[in-house]
Amino acid sequence: MKKFNYEARDKASSSVVKSMVQADSESAAAKVLIEQGLMPLDIKEIDENGSVLAKLSGRITTKDKIIFLRQLSTLIGAGLPLSQSMRTVLEQTSNKQMQRVVEEVIADVEGGHTLSDAFGKHPDVFDKIVLALVAAGEASGTLDEALKRVATQKEKDAAMMGKIRGAMVYPGIVLLVIVGVMTFMLVAVVPQVAKLYDDMHKSLPFLTAVMIAVANFIINFWWLTLIVIGIAAYFTVQYLKTDSGIKFKDTLKLNLPIFSGMFRKLYMARFTRTGQTLLATGVAMLDMLRISSESTNNTIISAGIMRAAEKVKGGKALSIALQPEDYILPMVPQMIKIGEQSGKIDEMMGKTAQVFEDELDEEIKAISTAIEPVLMVVLAVFAGGMVGAILFPIYSLVGGIN
Repeated sequence: MKKFNYEARDKASSSVVKSMVQADSESAAAKVLIEQGLMPLDIKEIDENGSVLAKLSGRITTKDKIIFLRQLSTLIGAGLPLSQSMRTVLEQTSNKQMQRVVEEVIADVEGGHTLSDAFGKHPDVFDKIVLALVAAGEASGTLDEALKRVATQKEKDAAMMGKIRGAMVYPGIVLLVIVGVMTFMLVAVVPQVAKLYDDMHKSLPFLTAVMIAVANFIINFWWLTLIVIGIAAYFTVQYLKTDSGIKFKDTLKLNLPIFSGMFRKLYMARFTRTGQTLLATGVAMLDMLRISSESTNNTIISAGIMRAAEKVKGGKALSIALQPEDYILPMVPQMIKIGEQSGKIDEMMGKTAQVFEDELDEEIKAISTAIEPVLMVVLAVFAGGMVGAILFPIYSLVGGIN
């Protein structure tokens, strides 16, 4: 079906409405509008083959999604009809790509589809957690609460990821400085030492000779160096997209020295927070486990949760099913067991998530504090080693002259 932007007059209120409609042709679009009580004023087909630059510049961020979900929740909670609420949110949306998505959702909803079905046509924007919560909210008549819960869920997850990325920024900058210093010394300083030895007809020390060989290679074959780095980066990225690559990366995160504890708590916080949100909205236990396992974004953790789901399907309690899994932290089944006994699994999962989120904050602060002196030592070792390799030969030359 084609998509059309339209401008029409509402017969009931005489107001002018601008939006998007899906139809096979322009005349079919006009017919749809008339059936909805609108008098078409202008209908134009949307060109979906926009430039790549336009698509990249209009990338939908997590913040865009959160704002949309929270605004929609507020308007529905205030008593506005779904279609009118979405049109109001559309007017407040500045992201062009998000506007197009919302227009398509409005067209589907006005065409008779449920909101969850309309969201389901845009999996890049609305993930399975959103779809499950919205479907449950529609079924229970608490759509505004479901939207509020999923917006809160997204905010918490975005906040955690922001803190982790923030903790990684400093190490990244220091590593770039190390590479920059080493490259500068190899290209600008080491060749001068070689020239000095050559003028004095002296043989170079082994370490200095190796550094000069590397420097000459970089200077004369810099283009080959860039090509090799580019090819290595390309194949590394492609490998990490394969099943074995994803499994390797996910396993590495769970066992990486210093950072493994941080990642494990992050995945547990995601699992329990998502589980709490889904169960509180009325999603069935097995569906909750399936969706929550995907939300962790780690195949190893996800596989463990799905093994537990199979045991739950066979009649075991969730707390017992999770206990044998290696990467499920002990607090999770313990807290879930308390929830099973009290009949409040969702509340206990929420409290567990809060504990892990608080611990994650402390862990990130501890890592940020501990990694600074470590990186300083690494920088000093690399820079000091290169300086020593340059200065010691000069001292030996001076000593020989004396």
